[in-house]
Amino acid sequence: MNKISISALALCAAMAAPAAFAEDLNVVCSNEQTWCDLMAQNFKIDTGVNVAMIRKSTGEVLAQLRAEKGNPKVDVWWGGTGDPHIIAANEGLTEASGVDVSGLLGWAQNMTEMTDGKAIGVHVGLLGFIYNTEILAEKGLPTPACWRDLAKPDYRGEIQVANPNSSGTAYTELATLVQLFGEDEAYKLLAEIGANVNQYTKSGSAPGKAAARGETTIGIGFMHDMVKLKKEGFPVEIVAPCEGTGYELGAVSVVAGTPHMEAATKFVEYVTSAEGQSPGLEVGVYNIPSNPGAETDPEAPDMASVKLIDYDFATYGSSETRERLLARWEKDVKGAGGAIEE
Repeated sequence: MNKISISALALCAAMAAPAAFAEDLNVVCSNEQTWCDLMAQNFKIDTGVNVAMIRKSTGEVLAQLRAEKGNPKVDVWWGGTGDPHIIAANEGLTEASGVDVSGLLGWAQNMTEMTDGKAIGVHVGLLGFIYNTEILAEKGLPTPACWRDLAKPDYRGEIQVANPNSSGTAYTELATLVQLFGEDEAYKLLAEIGANVNQYTKSGSAPGKAAARGETTIGIGFMHDMVKLKKEGFPVEIVAPCEGTGYELGAVSVVAGTPHMEAATKFVEYVTSAEGQSPGLEVGVYNIPSNPGAETDPEAPDMASVKLIDYDFATYGSSETRERLLARWEKDVKGAGGAIEE
C-alpha cells in the first residue's frame, strides 16, 4: 500500500513539474544585469529550461554574431536596441522563431514584419539625458533642456555618453541627431558636445549612473534607466530634449543555426508574454513593454507626453548606414575633446 502511494505521488509530481531540456539554453542579454539574472531565474522556474546567461552591449553582440556566423555559441539574443537586431536579421545572423506576435503592441509587430519574423519587439525606450541637481547648483551651471544646450562651453568636462561602436544607446543618439538636424549639422553638434564629454563608456546606462553618483554632471541615455535612479532617491532630473528625441525598439532574436530551436522558441514566447515581462518592475525596469497585459509603473516614460521623431528604423538599421555613420563619428567626433574611454 505504501509503495503504491509513493509511486503515485512521484508520478503526480513528475506530471506537474515543467519538462526539463537535456541541454542549457545559451542567451546573450543586452538588458541590465539584474533583469538578465531575474529572467533566467524565472524562465527556469516556469519552464524547467536551464539558461546560461551572459550580458553584453548590443555592438559587442553584433560583432560576436558576425564572428561566429555558421558556428554560433549562443542561441538567443535578448534585449538591446532594435537597429543591431535589424542588421543581424538582414545579414542572416538570426532566424525566424515562428512565435505568434498578434497579441503584442503594434510597434512590436512592426519589428517582426520589418525583419521577416527574425526579431520581435520586447520594449520601447525613449532617449534623453539626466543631470545631477546638486552638482549643477554647486557649479552654478544652467539647466539643460535641449540637445543644443549640451554644446555650450559651460558644460566642458561635465557630460558622459557611451561609445556608439559598443553601445546601442549611443548609436540611437547618433542616428537621432542625424534625423533631427541633418547629417552635416548633426556631426557639427556632436563634435561640439564631444568637446564637453569627459568619458565615453562601453555601456549605454553607465552615464546615467555616473550622474546619479555625482561622478559627472550630465549623462545621456534612455529615460527608463534614469527613472530607476530617481526612484532610488538620487538627486537627479530627467530631460526629454526640447527639439524632439528618438527611441529604441528593444528586441529578441533567435540566432541562426541554433541547435536548440525548441528551447529558443520557448524563451522568445516567454520574454514576450505578460508573465515574463511584468517582473521587470521588481528590479527597476521601467521601459514600455510590448505585451499590453504586462504591468507598468505610473512614473515610467510615456510616449504620448514626449516629442518623438519618426525614427527610420529601416534606414538606420542597415549595415551600410551604421558603418558609414560610425566611421564618420570616429573621424569627426571621438577626438573632439579630452574624453577617455572606459
